[in-house]
Amino acid sequence: MSAQLKHQWSIGHNYLTGITFGRWCKLLAQNGFQVSPAYLHRAAAITLASLSNSVCAGVEELRYGAAIRQAPRPKAPLFILGHWRSGTTLLHELLAQDRAQFQFPNTYQVVNPYTFLTTEGFTTRMFPWLVPPKRPMDNMALAFTSPQEDEFAPLLMTLTSLYLGTSFPRRMDHYDRYMTFQDADPQDVAAWKSAFVTFCKKLSLHDTRHLLIKSPPHTARIRLILEMFPDARFIHIHRDPYRVFQSQRHFFDTAGWYTYLQKPDLGAIDDGILRRHEAMYDAYYADLPLVPKGQIHELRFDALEADPVGEIAKAYDALSLDGFAEFSLVLRGYVASLKGYKKNSFGELDAPTKAIVADRWARSFERGGYAK
Repeated sequence: MSAQLKHQWSIGHNYLTGITFGRWCKLLAQNGFQVSPAYLHRAAAITLASLSNSVCAGVEELRYGAAIRQAPRPKAPLFILGHWRSGTTLLHELLAQDRAQFQFPNTYQVVNPYTFLTTEGFTTRMFPWLVPPKRPMDNMALAFTSPQEDEFAPLLMTLTSLYLGTSFPRRMDHYDRYMTFQDADPQDVAAWKSAFVTFCKKLSLHDTRHLLIKSPPHTARIRLILEMFPDARFIHIHRDPYRVFQSQRHFFDTAGWYTYLQKPDLGAIDDGILRRHEAMYDAYYADLPLVPKGQIHELRFDALEADPVGEIAKAYDALSLDGFAEFSLVLRGYVASLKGYKKNSFGELDAPTKAIVADRWARSFERGGYAK
């Protein structure tokens, strides 16, 4: 990866623009107010946005606070699990076409968790151009209304997410604990769970459909999810580990550059990818026996890519989801619309790196049935 500071002047693609002023000040203080001079303009943009967010958050609390607190916890959400770049977004998009059964957090809602009930209608109608048509790390379509990772919402509400380690890479090791929460302060765990439930209640305040939730870090949080939603269902997707490693490298060399507030240590990227994968699947396999029978299904990305309708049908059957016959007509139409999509193309990994991935991720090769 180049040592050049890519996209240095961009203030787009930055989830922190949804933070409130108080939380922003707390986050800066936690990081010793250490923002690299090259990114001071980003910090200024976030500060301005945070002031507006705080005002709107106050309005939203007055309008909806009591109703949200009194609302019942949503029933039987469906969680999509899988490592980053394993096909979770494709699976999310496919399942999101079942509008009769599912609702999902969208791009606007996850980065505006304090204010979306009040501001979403106006902002998405008047400023759709604020969101580029495609994601920076691949060619997947993007819009305010696109299904999106929920991770950003509790992050902004509690400042507990490993994603903050991308913004503040000098404390990456500190933030990595919030993938599994195993070594986190119990107060942080409780705060995250409370924020996550509150966000889900807000999404369901005017919509009783099942929530469709996708966030790769949830792969390491099955235990926490079942504590909040004992009836939760899960679909886990996995992919050739070599491809996952290459694609995750590409992510940091594309999307990562939009969120840095400190200059990254490019030499630490590869080891970070390897470590987080290991920690994720240590937690996943430890928690897997906790999932009641009939509440989890596993599939391969290559199988989903080859036969999307067939693989989704298997998932519906395994999880006892209703309505596939009617949904299949919509799903076939959506799959047909993806015919022109082009994936990223990568060359072969160099032999030393390939050997490291094969050794460090041996369990994923073996359990997924992938050739080394």
